[in-house]
Amino acid sequence: MAKSRAPREAAGKQPQPKKTAGARKAPRAASRKAAPDAGRLTAILAALDQLYPSAACALRHRNAWELLVATILSAQCTDERVNMVAPALFARFPTPEAMAKADVAEVAEIVRSTGFFNNKAKNIVGAAKKIVSDFGGEVPRKMEQLLTVPGAARKTANVVLGTAYGIPSGVVVDTHVTRIAQRLELTREKTPEKIEQDLMKMLPQKRWILFSHQVILFGRDICKARRPECGRCPLESICRAPDKSLP
Repeated sequence: MAKSRAPREAAGKQPQPKKTAGARKAPRAASRKAAPDAGRLTAILAALDQLYPSAACALRHRNAWELLVATILSAQCTDERVNMVAPALFARFPTPEAMAKADVAEVAEIVRSTGFFNNKAKNIVGAAKKIVSDFGGEVPRKMEQLLTVPGAARKTANVVLGTAYGIPSGVVVDTHVTRIAQRLELTREKTPEKIEQDLMKMLPQKRWILFSHQVILFGRDICKARRPECGRCPLESICRAPDKSLP
């Protein structure tokens, strides 16, 4: 006799009910990331506007190329130090074409006081060569192109596109923006990339450039890393940061 091919049900296993048309799916668990209350975000932006209505990039530059180089130099270095060093560098190599022909060792010696000078010099000369060979000597205006330039990661690209060209490509997330976005509960993320995504979702695109400049100034002036000056902060009443410092 031929054996039946009908499948046996596993012992103790109950048959699953068939889904019916129009059946509702179970709701997904709520995301751990919650957007801030609209009124609270409005208060934060209003306070920043009151404090720093004309906030701008602290790196001195005359064009997109100089800003790109200055931003590369600013890694692990103060803007004040970069502004002291950059004029001599641009006096010696004023254009991407001139920098593309520079000796990396000479560039490194000029920028030595900014720290990590060998790597920075290599990136700056590499950036010049890339811009000259691929972009006709002009710093590109598109994110995907700018990211191919040595030394230009996303933060640097956002600085150049936003400040030099007025293109709101994203939100610059440096150590100040990271710290303050977390303290003000604008994000629960830890990495710059994810923090930027959170900020881009909640902020109007027209505020992306100015917001970064304002928060960086706020971080240097009031919401400092080691001891924030909460006693004179206009946002103290809505801030629930665990490291608040009150008299």
